[in-house]
Amino acid sequence: MTHQDIKNPLTAIDKSIAAHTDQYFNRTKRIVEQFGDKKVTYAVFMRRPVIFAPRLLLNWLENINELRGYSFTVEPCYKEGDWVGAGEPLVYISGSFVDLVDLETLYLQKLGPACVAAYNAYLMCGYMPNASFLAMDARHCAGAEMAEMMAYAASVGGAAAKKEHGANGFIGNANDSTAHYFGNDLGLGTMPHALIGYAGSTLRAAEMFAECYPGEPLTVLVDYYGKEITDAIAVCERFPELVEQGKLSVRMDTHGGRFIEGLDPAQSYAVLERHVPKGIRQYRSEEELRWLVGTGVSAAAIYHMRESLDAAGFHKARIVASSGFSAEKCRVMGSLKAPIDVIGTGSYLPDRWAETYATADVISYDGVPSVKLGREFLLKK
Repeated sequence: MTHQDIKNPLTAIDKSIAAHTDQYFNRTKRIVEQFGDKKVTYAVFMRRPVIFAPRLLLNWLENINELRGYSFTVEPCYKEGDWVGAGEPLVYISGSFVDLVDLETLYLQKLGPACVAAYNAYLMCGYMPNASFLAMDARHCAGAEMAEMMAYAASVGGAAAKKEHGANGFIGNANDSTAHYFGNDLGLGTMPHALIGYAGSTLRAAEMFAECYPGEPLTVLVDYYGKEITDAIAVCERFPELVEQGKLSVRMDTHGGRFIEGLDPAQSYAVLERHVPKGIRQYRSEEELRWLVGTGVSAAAIYHMRESLDAAGFHKARIVASSGFSAEKCRVMGSLKAPIDVIGTGSYLPDRWAETYATADVISYDGVPSVKLGREFLLKK
């Protein structure tokens, strides 16, 4: 950035926009500057149903609008958290064609992924209204901007599910920078698998955490050594006061290559037969059956953990489940009322990235409606 750019922030932001926008928009801007500006209206839409999550888009446009002398207006068509159907206009943006044409690339980036991730979060929370959700997506994101977008989207989708279904929704995320979207000062989380490997045992890792963070809630991963039940009970026996206070959770994160301790296919079927005898008969696909009685964090595995904790007298120990919790897996788990207290989900917030694209079309020039053939549904009613 040059000294002149610092003195003139408009020049600096214009250079940044030009460098990151599609070239045909830059060229259109120059052509319109030469042949005469017009007032235009853009309609922004998506080709699939979404939960409206516009705040990042609106904040960015407000900033640019201020720098450009308030040369355009922005009209959201819905409230944050509303469900929007495929093809319905999300936002109308009206103003100078010169000032708007080079913004499209950047504002679409801030809207589409957030709306789709909010929709995914909404589905997850709606399918499992009694579970609380933790957004653990940051390490799966392509940089800090995407991480902020996913955290914001999770908060919007969770709030929508809370409003419509009475769900617990998302209670937090894994890092401090975006914790404010959930009303928190700090991110949530206690330990990765690496700490357990470092400590040499699951119990020792729990003790180290408790020594460094006395009195804080403790969530312990129990799959590192393949002794999910044994290690979960050992930690509960070591910290019975935390159990009684509802501050101790065991996190089930067993990978899909093996069953948790104490289960095999026959025993998995038997566990579900005890708790939801008709549940196994509802599903037919191989993936659904794997979520019910297969390897990894299955419904049977969760019920088996709950049985084991209760049998040992640790009724107040909580279960955190992670590993592959997409909206569809949440649907299956919810239908069987799997006893999960908290679900950690990450890579499934921006699931199906090809569906996150937002689109904008000009629908009028100097007040005269005009839109490309086939997009007449975007015109203002």
